[in-house]
Amino acid sequence: MSTPIQRIEPGTRMSGAVIHGDTIYLAGQVGKGADVTEQCKSALAEVERLLALAGSDKSRLLSCTIWLADMADFAAMNAVWDAWVDPANPPARATGEAKLATPDYKVEFMVIAAKA
Repeated sequence: MSTPIQRIEPGTRMSGAVIHGDTIYLAGQVGKGADVTEQCKSALAEVERLLALAGSDKSRLLSCTIWLADMADFAAMNAVWDAWVDPANPPARATGEAKLATPDYKVEFMVIAAKA
C-alpha cells in the first residue's frame, strides 16, 4: 500500500508544503522587506506558519538549504537564523549563493521537517 501524499495550499505551479508519511517538504520561502534581515524574518515566519499547518514546528526541522543572492549577506542572515532556530534541535544546513527568482529577493529557505 502506498503512503498518501497531502498537499497544503496547492496552487497551479506548486504547493506551500507537501507531506509524505512523517516528512514535510516546504516550498522555498522568500520574505518581504528591503534588506536581508527583514526578508529573513518574514520568510522564517512563513516557515513557522506552514509547519504549523502541517502539524509540526521548528524543533522538528531535519534540513534547511539557504540560498543568498549575495554571500556578503551571510553574517546578517546568520544573525536572524541564530535568533530563530531552536538551539536544542538545529537541522542539517547548507548555504549557497544563487540568482533568485527576482532581483528583489535576497534570501530563500528550503526546509524539510518531521511531523510532530
